[in-house]
Amino acid sequence: MTDDNGQVRVEDYGDYETAWCPGCGNFAILKAVKLALVNLNLRPHQVLFVSGIGQAAKAPHYLNANVFNGLHGRALPVATGARLANPELTVIVESGDGCTYGEGGNHFLAAIRRNINITVLVHNNQVYGLTKGQASPTSEEGFATKAQPHGVYSAPFNPIAVAVAMQAGFVARSFSGLDDHLADMIRQAVLHPGFALVDILQPCVSFNKINTHKWYSDRCKPLPADYDPENWDMAMKRAMEWGEQIPVGVLYRNNRPAFESHFGSGRRNSGALSSADQRNLAEILSSYG
Repeated sequence: MTDDNGQVRVEDYGDYETAWCPGCGNFAILKAVKLALVNLNLRPHQVLFVSGIGQAAKAPHYLNANVFNGLHGRALPVATGARLANPELTVIVESGDGCTYGEGGNHFLAAIRRNINITVLVHNNQVYGLTKGQASPTSEEGFATKAQPHGVYSAPFNPIAVAVAMQAGFVARSFSGLDDHLADMIRQAVLHPGFALVDILQPCVSFNKINTHKWYSDRCKPLPADYDPENWDMAMKRAMEWGEQIPVGVLYRNNRPAFESHFGSGRRNSGALSSADQRNLAEILSSYG
């Protein structure tokens, strides 16, 4: 449904009871996603959300939209296939830091290389929430959990630096406590014609008592107005910043041609946009009679 002016409304994307803990950053991210889609005037049937496994991956379950909930770490291959089959569909991957950067790490790298025209929203709370608090790829060194009682020994994975180093089409970071900023980062990511990553910092109130809402609020600082996201050298420098100040905003952007552009206009004659040959279909079905 739309309003009298044909504008999509937040209500069109539904309002559901969730399974998240009170105070979880997922609530703010879900709100920002809805605001971004409304700002883009995208109707629910025009959008496909693909997710993996985890508390973050449940987010699309609470939306009126097309949803494919896949295996742990395997959302990106599904999203790639959907986008190639139907280039008119807005495809958004939404999952957590463990699912995307851990189990799905190799798919993450492949999607950046291909520059497939999809948007990837990563709920990054630096811990595994659904499976009760193990360290994730982005957990800080020394972070102690039930599974790592002596603390994490591995260096944390820096998704922003990796994406910028590989010259991903669009690389942004935001924080679930910055409502308008986050909605705008998602909007810009969807509009970008190629692979777009939004790494979203958020608290996990149950299993991460270090990287709290206040911890992020004190550190997340918007990039200056004169920052040039097309300057790769500066983007790499900013991508490595983490500590007392964490830059948020569009860190890097380029105009690499999207993967789909290599197939030409003939691509629209296949996949989801093609009409089935009813005569051949009838013959195939009759052969099973």
